[in-house]
Amino acid sequence: MSRVLNGSSNVSEKTRKKVMEVMEEYDYTPNAFARGLGLNTMNTIGILCADSSDLYLAKAVYYIEQSLRANNYDSLLCCTGYDLQNKEKCLELLLSKKVDSIILVGSNFIGETAADNKYIRDAAAEVPIMLLNAALDSPNVYSIVSDDYRSMYEAASALISAGIRDILYFYNSNSYSGRHKLSGYQAAMTDAGITLPPSMTQFYTGSHEDIDAMTQTLFNVSKRGIKFNGVIAADDNLAVAAVKYARQKDLKIPEELAVIGYNNSILTTCCEPELTSIDNKLETLCQQLITSLMGVLAGNSIPKKALFSGELIKRGTTPF
Repeated sequence: MSRVLNGSSNVSEKTRKKVMEVMEEYDYTPNAFARGLGLNTMNTIGILCADSSDLYLAKAVYYIEQSLRANNYDSLLCCTGYDLQNKEKCLELLLSKKVDSIILVGSNFIGETAADNKYIRDAAAEVPIMLLNAALDSPNVYSIVSDDYRSMYEAASALISAGIRDILYFYNSNSYSGRHKLSGYQAAMTDAGITLPPSMTQFYTGSHEDIDAMTQTLFNVSKRGIKFNGVIAADDNLAVAAVKYARQKDLKIPEELAVIGYNNSILTTCCEPELTSIDNKLETLCQQLITSLMGVLAGNSIPKKALFSGELIKRGTTPF
């Protein structure tokens, strides 16, 4: 039976037909793991995602699974949360399933220290590791990255050019991507000769789904006497909260408060006015990641890192 399933040329057409008839009669389904042992491939890719309720990460997983399926690969998904120990356990679990490669979706898997990233380097000694929107310089690790630094720099510069200088930066992550976004904002302000107090960068620690709590954070900032006429948010959830804050404060948008989000998600058209946001080209990133992965699995020489530019999508929350 295995030679029939694997397309062996040593099986006669008569025998092949008989085996296939028996399989159909008994509704036989080949065991992928058993076949993988013989073929030295499972045609299965492991996917790690920190939080499938996050709009950005969920969309990324969708694009990746669609592209894998188009290339005749199955996938196994593990949602790890943000704890390092859980990430390590989930990575070990996928390795135990003999997957051909593992994709880490999102920048939260890359820590700031070598110790934080050891589990990725160890896994890369066994299978290729693909990073979506994060980078790690290590053998058998391939990175597909959006230029978050440049995108945030250009967004802040656009507000400054429009005469908006008191720009509050509202963020919720110190991940690889989060650090680059913050640096881009800070560089734009510095290059424009604008010195703002630390209070103009506000870190939100609550749930990414609790927009009311995000809105209240901005009210708390205002109550402390911190004045701002622009908000750049590290994701669209935070930006929608800024729009909600402006509405409740009776501030005109964008005349009295301009707002820019990040990710260009479905939320951008769910508020009034519609939200200006940075499109980090997620679909393009995911497609390139799978293209690179297929090349790696085919034994081709593939660049270790590919960098893509984002685009500021202008809508009603900015004056340009």
